Amino acid sequence: MSNKVDVLLGLQWGDEGKGKIVDYLADQYDIIARYQGGPNAGHTIKIEDKTFVLHTIPSGIFREEVVNIIGNGVVVDPITLCNEIDGLKAIGVDPLERLLLAKKAHLILPTHRLLDAASEASKGKKKIGSTLRGIGPTYMDKTGRNGLRVGDILSSNFKNKYASIREKHLSLLRIYPEIEFDLVTEEKKWNESIERIASLTQINCEEYVNRAVNSGKKILAEGAQGSMLDIEYGTYPYVTSSNTITAGVCTGLGIAPQKIGEVIGITKAYCTRVGSGPFPTELHGDEGEELRKYGKEFGATTGRPRRCGWIDIPQLKYAIMINGVTQIAITKTDILAEFDFIKAATAYKIDNEITLEYPYSLENNKIEPVYKSYPSWEDRSNDQPLDDDLKNYLEVLEGLLNTPIKFVSNGPGREELKIR
Repeated sequence: MSNKVDVLLGLQWGDEGKGKIVDYLADQYDIIARYQGGPNAGHTIKIEDKTFVLHTIPSGIFREEVVNIIGNGVVVDPITLCNEIDGLKAIGVDPLERLLLAKKAHLILPTHRLLDAASEASKGKKKIGSTLRGIGPTYMDKTGRNGLRVGDILSSNFKNKYASIREKHLSLLRIYPEIEFDLVTEEKKWNESIERIASLTQINCEEYVNRAVNSGKKILAEGAQGSMLDIEYGTYPYVTSSNTITAGVCTGLGIAPQKIGEVIGITKAYCTRVGSGPFPTELHGDEGEELRKYGKEFGATTGRPRRCGWIDIPQLKYAIMINGVTQIAITKTDILAEFDFIKAATAYKIDNEITLEYPYSLENNKIEPVYKSYPSWEDRSNDQPLDDDLKNYLEVLEGLLNTPIKFVSNGPGREELKIR
């Protein structure tokens, strides 16, 4: 761990188990900071026999004395944020004293969610798999210089700004077929939530984080979604609207590149994806169904069943490269213990040529994964050493990825994480 800003992010299409790893590591840091994305994220944390899902609040909130920042690059739905705060209070966790909100973070409006739903409904079979949380339209307003930000809440002309953006959205909606959406009720809830978050501690995130780094505070930047959903480097256009990779930390928190320290990349022991988009190692038969069943692969945010497949080495090498990953955490190794043999795609075959390079487009190329089989392992309880076959497999992966695997998650709980 460095005195710089360490980063923890997903190396696949999201759902890698980031929340659990952040929660485990949080007591080693002074500050946990979300740097991008919005309530389309679903970070699941299991503590003893209780399971929690966070959408906006950083996963360090369950650790006392840890400050949690919602950074500049995050888009915030006030309704979701208030629901999350209420949910935490209901279990005895009061986040307010340890939760800081960046003034430059953009607000998701009810009409953003309405636009998202209407746009996705109009696409029919060409849907990109939006979570319908208003993320895309909010980032579009941000880049179009029309956004409403957290820091605007306390300004005297906030209501006028809101009305202007709302009117623009309603005019845009005329190009789409009508859908069911109770805008009056949603706006009432939104306005009530705005009054509540106006009392949260707002910060100039870039100043706060840089002062913290310079004073020796230990900071962990928490990513949402996964590298393959990055707006620049993911499987475009089936991506999210933000930079999910390490570079997003600089823009999302306001720090310079040289202040990035360790980069911890999270991968499942296999692959999953929610919604549409290319997925080279996807399993369509019984094996895919078994992976979904054993791994309980349903979206933490949407509840949608996840598509499942074997681990993809070319994809992981690509994600490690663009993120500058220095160490890996691998999750759900216990799920593969249900199989006698497992597979890993060690290369791609494209136009009869073997390659390790990730292609420009996965849609326009007929990609045939080149698989190798490996014996599975015995799933052992946390107080026992890892099975030898799992140890051997991890060494194979380290060799293929040229990156050390430091953390092995062998179950959903805090105590089921092993340090190698």
